[in-house]
Amino acid sequence: MHSGPTNSLTDIAGLRVGNAQDEKLKSGTTVVVGDAPFTASVAVMGGAPGTRETDLLAPDKSVASVDALVLSGGSAFGLDACSGVVDGLRADKRGFQVGSAQIPLVPGAILFDLLNGGVKDWTENPYRALGLSAYKTAHREFDIGSVGAGTGALTAMLKGGLGTASLVLPDGSTVAALVAANPVGAVTTPGDKHFYAAPFEMNGEFGGLGPDPASGLGLSRESRKMSAMSARANTTIAIVATDAALTKAQCHRVATAAHDGIARACVPAHTPNDGDLVFALTTDARPAADVLLTGHAAALCLSRAIARAVYAATPAEGDIIPCWSTANASL
Repeated sequence: MHSGPTNSLTDIAGLRVGNAQDEKLKSGTTVVVGDAPFTASVAVMGGAPGTRETDLLAPDKSVASVDALVLSGGSAFGLDACSGVVDGLRADKRGFQVGSAQIPLVPGAILFDLLNGGVKDWTENPYRALGLSAYKTAHREFDIGSVGAGTGALTAMLKGGLGTASLVLPDGSTVAALVAANPVGAVTTPGDKHFYAAPFEMNGEFGGLGPDPASGLGLSRESRKMSAMSARANTTIAIVATDAALTKAQCHRVATAAHDGIARACVPAHTPNDGDLVFALTTDARPAADVLLTGHAAALCLSRAIARAVYAATPAEGDIIPCWSTANASL
């Protein structure tokens, strides 16, 4: 296996990613939209999720495909980003046809970034407009780090962010991940330098520093974030994707397997105060693949994407904890 040409979710043909953010708000939204509707499912393992229309992604539900997926900051307010994407899809005459009605289907998930130092005194919910903007700017090329849903994300010790990674499997199919990393846990080992995901790094994509040589890792519960704000201000939300044909039930299994990627990159993970959630989708562009290998690759991509999100985060005015680059400026 090797990473795809851009090491991103859009190495899967037919997918586009759009980001929109407000720097003063310290929050934003990310949308994934396909050239056509796609099959998707979801697995939730965090204790505090925030979602919209995820029930219809269960394998036993009748909806076969959806039009887009949304990751957003803003906690419950951020769920309105899905409405903005629905507006954009409706204007483009896309959606599920029911008689003369056309209904865009846009499941979404949110992370909590309401206490990160941004200006939150809005009178009109800003997330619907951010969702529409993200949809309108969706493209094969997109930025990572402090953008989109990752704009105001924080890990235990460093700024979080938006990250992505991909793998091309031996059969030619591609698997990729996109994540907004805002966990309770730390993504780096004590000292802020080495990433827990280091054993899975490819081509120096998050610094090439290798694993921490120390032993006994994971015992410390130090958290700059918890000291600065509420213990409930968290969540890692992700989308994994493939072009290999999968059923809705198989998408659910891949989403479940991909959660291992969160657990390998964030310590601890899947806590009562995280809303950890993974969507899995397929564009069905290639023949069916080995679901075991697809799920394994999705977990690898997700670990790498989380580390890349933190590695690419950039400092901004009003930050309450540092980003990886400033914490390691002497390297």
